[in-house]
Amino acid sequence: MSLWGDFNDAPRLSWEEEPAGCADTAADLPGAGKVAIDLAAIATFLEVVFGYCDGLIPVRGFVDQGQGIESRPHNIWVPADRHATESLGAYATWAAREGTAVYVIPGTVAEHGQARAEHIQQMQAVVVDLDAGNIEAKLGHLVRHLGPPTLLVESGGRTVEGAAKLHVWWRLTEPAEGADLARLCALRGEMAEKVGGDAHFRSAHQPIRVPGTVYRKGGAERVVAIRHHDPRREVDLAELAEAVATMPFLPGQERAQPASEGDWPSLDAVLTTPVREGAQDGWTRFQGASAAIGHFIRQVHEGRLTPDQGWEAICGYNAACLRPAWPLERLKAEADAIWALHVERNGPPLLRAEAPPAAVPAHTLGALLDDTSPMPEDLIGPRLLTPGGMLVLGGAPKVGKSDFLISLLVHAAAGAPFLRFTAPRPLRVFYLQAEIQYHYLRERLQQLRLDPAILARARDTLVVTPKLRMLLDAQSVALVAAAIRQAFPDAPPDILCIDPIRNLFDGGPAGEGENDNAAMLFFLQSRVEALRDQVAPEAGIILAHHTKKLSKQQVKDDPFLALSGASALRGFYTSGLILFRPDEEHTARELHVELRNGPGLEPMRVDKVAGRWVELDRKGERLVRKDIGRKLDAERLRKHDVILGILLDEAAEGRLYSTMQFAEAFENQSDLGSKHTIRERLSVLATKGFVKFRRDGTEFGHPTVRSRFGYLCVEGMTFGSGVETVDPTTGEITNIPLRVLPSHFKCPQSGNCLEVENPEVWVYPEGVLDGLTPEELGLTPHSFRKDSP
Repeated sequence: MSLWGDFNDAPRLSWEEEPAGCADTAADLPGAGKVAIDLAAIATFLEVVFGYCDGLIPVRGFVDQGQGIESRPHNIWVPADRHATESLGAYATWAAREGTAVYVIPGTVAEHGQARAEHIQQMQAVVVDLDAGNIEAKLGHLVRHLGPPTLLVESGGRTVEGAAKLHVWWRLTEPAEGADLARLCALRGEMAEKVGGDAHFRSAHQPIRVPGTVYRKGGAERVVAIRHHDPRREVDLAELAEAVATMPFLPGQERAQPASEGDWPSLDAVLTTPVREGAQDGWTRFQGASAAIGHFIRQVHEGRLTPDQGWEAICGYNAACLRPAWPLERLKAEADAIWALHVERNGPPLLRAEAPPAAVPAHTLGALLDDTSPMPEDLIGPRLLTPGGMLVLGGAPKVGKSDFLISLLVHAAAGAPFLRFTAPRPLRVFYLQAEIQYHYLRERLQQLRLDPAILARARDTLVVTPKLRMLLDAQSVALVAAAIRQAFPDAPPDILCIDPIRNLFDGGPAGEGENDNAAMLFFLQSRVEALRDQVAPEAGIILAHHTKKLSKQQVKDDPFLALSGASALRGFYTSGLILFRPDEEHTARELHVELRNGPGLEPMRVDKVAGRWVELDRKGERLVRKDIGRKLDAERLRKHDVILGILLDEAAEGRLYSTMQFAEAFENQSDLGSKHTIRERLSVLATKGFVKFRRDGTEFGHPTVRSRFGYLCVEGMTFGSGVETVDPTTGEITNIPLRVLPSHFKCPQSGNCLEVENPEVWVYPEGVLDGLTPEELGLTPHSFRKDSP
């Protein structure tokens, strides 16, 4: 076929307009060297097929035949929202680079991992796949009886006559749900039957190619193109069903007769008869492979074959009877899926032992009692993370889980203690994270307020990935293992960290989500531990995970019950941390620790203060009437602020006050209360060093007071508008603030009035600043703690 043979030069039908959403250029032609993804076509397709739907779009990646590439299917789930084009476009770009075709199931599901027919919740378009015979005649028959379609797609394939294969779409006025889904699928099958289309679309979960992506089957390379798009064209499901019912069969298209039970091949025929692709033998490769795999899986399940013998028999059938044979990855995925379904229906298998009993390690009680060799050194003590162990850190979104984890890893990489946890030496840490993009990751790391020596020691021993958009499947495990070896070429890492589980979760061939116990065990054993076994069998694993939406009381009663997903996770890990905020009005968090290999640890109360995570003293925590207590604390803090502010403002206007005169002058002003309340607050502030006194006020035009203490004085106080001074050299006149310095202070132990040794240095009693809250510290005018007496 010539270079120009790929363009559709068939005459347009009367209802067709100029092609829309198609980006074919010279670069898209076979032999041009590169085919570009058409984002406009992807956007158009998503609007027609999912524009009215809610939920997740199951996306499937299969390697087209004829490329010499063997790979298992790659599955993702894309939310049907305004970001769907961007997400699917990014996946399509990756797929084009990897030689993978992009399909979707044209309906939405509720959760990740769901892709079966019973999982489909909404569909909003009806499709007919025209892939054989006289394509234009079939299309004309459909248009004549059903009206023009909303979208017409050239799927990239060609019939034996050289015509472009087509997907014909009609968008519905609203999504089909419930019983209407079965009606829609039956309608797709009837339409295909009457014109000779692909009958597989009777199934709700039948995938279909996405326009704008790349077709590479049989060595050809084309963009799946949109030939026609009418955005105004919508049909009612009931009206379309009536039109299909009255539509005659295409002349020459015989009604397909269902095969009787006796027409199906016998088991011997299935296992010995070659099956060619395209259902050329009335028996598809998928049907043949499923029947053969099911036969051998039953034998393994019943104990008549070992698992290795069963897999060998399945591979033998694949090589002998499927023409062409399936890639081993696809064969393995199908076998795993059928095995899981068979176990679900028939219970646990009776497996034949594949190894002699001596291969299972076992020790007598005496040997264990007599073994006094040293215990392995903790990676993070005490027993938080042991060699070969697994630590799970759980927390609700935005509770500070990743920030806490970063601080823990930095200290571990530096060999420095963190809270109560210690590392015996600087550890090599690989942090695989899938939440924070590169620029925000570096910003967060640069904002760490840690000891410079700790950061210096951890510069080369902590390696962090930016946000990754992938599942941790078999292919990704190999990619991550290669990245770890490149990051630590001289010695294996001590810690592998994955943050979070949800963004990288791969539940196995069945595609189940993290709520399924079997899928969770598959991920932990076949993905996480498989990754560790490849790079560092003795490394510790840290997993970050989200928690469920439980009440505060439920989390307090059993913190680790809050871990999201399957309960198998809790039975698998060796230690756990739960970080949660018991009171949303305060920043303090509770940190609960669960250890399998060590004694229990008391819960900790932690918070981030001045850029560092610190442990708070639980002894000062209020136990009863917490709400009213917080309100009283806030009121005392407010009066603290108001009193200091008034004293500063009044002095600036030329007024000084003794304690009694201030209390009487500002009684019931600014909600300070009575004069007795104000005197009590001033007494407290004087004891804490926020207020001091000046006996002699003659410098400011005030007499010497006879009271016990004197005029009230606060740090940074100035009197009046200042004193005018003239520069003798320039003659410039400036106002120099007249400072009000203290002469006496109240002793915090005895309450006596004592003289200030150095008025230029404002001294706070020892320990006062240490006991202040961040809010109280923010009200003090000091810039640093003064330790001199």
